[in-house]
Amino acid sequence: MILDRSKAPEFNVPEDFELLPPSEFKLSNGAKFFYIPTPGLNAVKIDVLCKGQRASLSLDQALVSSFTLQMLQEGTKQKDAGEIAEFFDFYASEVHPILTYSHEGLGFLSTKKYLSTVLEVFISLFTEATFPQDMLEKRQSQRKLSIKLEKERTASRANQVFRKCLFGANHPYGVEIEESHVDAVKRDQLISYYETLLWQDIEIFVTGNFDSTELENLCTQFGGLPNRTVSESILLPGVNTLLAVSEPREKSVQSSILIGSWSIPKTHPDFIALTVFNTILGGYFGSRLVKNIREDKGHTYGIYSSLAEIGNLNYWVIAADVQKAFYPEVIKEIYHEIEVLTEVEIDADELEVVRNYLIGQMLKQFSTSFDLIDRFQAVHHSGMDFEYYAQKLAYLKKFTAEDIIVVGQKYFSNPPFIEVIVG
Repeated sequence: MILDRSKAPEFNVPEDFELLPPSEFKLSNGAKFFYIPTPGLNAVKIDVLCKGQRASLSLDQALVSSFTLQMLQEGTKQKDAGEIAEFFDFYASEVHPILTYSHEGLGFLSTKKYLSTVLEVFISLFTEATFPQDMLEKRQSQRKLSIKLEKERTASRANQVFRKCLFGANHPYGVEIEESHVDAVKRDQLISYYETLLWQDIEIFVTGNFDSTELENLCTQFGGLPNRTVSESILLPGVNTLLAVSEPREKSVQSSILIGSWSIPKTHPDFIALTVFNTILGGYFGSRLVKNIREDKGHTYGIYSSLAEIGNLNYWVIAADVQKAFYPEVIKEIYHEIEVLTEVEIDADELEVVRNYLIGQMLKQFSTSFDLIDRFQAVHHSGMDFEYYAQKLAYLKKFTAEDIIVVGQKYFSNPPFIEVIVG
């Protein structure tokens, strides 16, 4: 058969979308163990996650949790930092900290061939980390430099200011990190966090090619991890939203703009519809904002809109780095595009482009078993399961132009919004 390369391949939407849930086990330490097999693939991915406790710390200790996780590989009772790094490199393995406001832990990538050799050292990080003072001072120096550079970059600074506007300066999600926070981190605080607050309500997510005996051995090994009882619920302070902040910079050639407001969680019945609205507005390269502000006017290289979450709080945000002289016009056009999309139905051609794009992007997220476990984590941490993706596909197949207007009017037509301009 001769392939006609002048025609794009036909896009076929699957009739159904069935995902097998991971196997679930309860370990001897009370931890939950989730497993997805990868037949024929000898790579191994393991994420060990626990409830995040950084929001429970006082504001002056805002960096204790991140320093604790980052320093787990800086020395154990058996190996120093150099030996740990060399060991994992030699066996083609990688360990990285995982840190959000909701969860903390360690991620691990390796091969089945060397898993039994490297797993012992990986597991030692959960109980035998020593937090050497010299390595702490080195990391503090690096973090101070990072803070300084982030303040100089208008985009990084705008993101920090936006969170402060959204939550308030005295909220753990909105606190502005300064060098004083770095200086406040002490070795005894890291040890205390490691021994009392970290490793609460552990869950382990494993992807690999294991038979029943190998899987049983893994369950036994991870059953030896510390798994502490969850502390009492953290009572966060109320949010204190500030609607507008501008930080002019005379020498800056660009301005970083962020516009946003509160949104809804993944569990909300309107969430999938809202993701469609967000995509049309600024969530992909063919979006309204890209066509207007990038392609038609040339004021920015990139502009995007996204739905985000911190802890159990949700918001939407539009972000762009623009030519400084044109930022007032860009802000005006952002509001114009929001208004149009909440009042005028999109035409059939644009609707089908977005529909196919979203279905394609969703299906692409399940290309590998590693993707599958990541997608499971995303819904599991919201109290849902794989049924969410079946519901999403069903919605993407049938949504109408009227649906987009309804959800847009509900969540994007209630200004004033937060506006941050830096530069």
